[in-house]
Amino acid sequence: MSKSNLPLESNSFNTETIDNTEQASSKNLAWTIAKAADDRKAEDIVLLKVEEMSYLSDYFVIATGFSKAQIRAISEAIEEKVAQELNMHPLRIEGKNEGNWVLHDYGDVIAHIFLPQAREYYGLEAFWARAEKINFPPNLKSIENR
Repeated sequence: MSKSNLPLESNSFNTETIDNTEQASSKNLAWTIAKAADDRKAEDIVLLKVEEMSYLSDYFVIATGFSKAQIRAISEAIEEKVAQELNMHPLRIEGKNEGNWVLHDYGDVIAHIFLPQAREYYGLEAFWARAEKINFPPNLKSIENR
């Protein structure tokens, strides 16, 4: 079972074959979060696989929004898509009222939605530079239909 101990419903989205169910579940959650952010026009979406170097989570999903309103919309889209597709809810959400950095903690996956200045200031990608970096392709629908 996943670190968050939350059951996941099966989802047909699969970017590659993974034997380990826990990894498949957390990777599926990370991709679902990234797709939701992409649906709200988030940019520079990156998945960091941190499971080998952190007990906090398996993946970080990092995305940029360009206004507080867009960041709130991305945040709401993530909550809705993950609830609909995976029947999961965040363990906690931080920063939604401030709006320059919103964090969704799903246990196995932590989503970070930043304004550009905040993303640069906190430098999560530099801090976790040893993590496997997966650039999320925009317009994933065209890739899924291949």
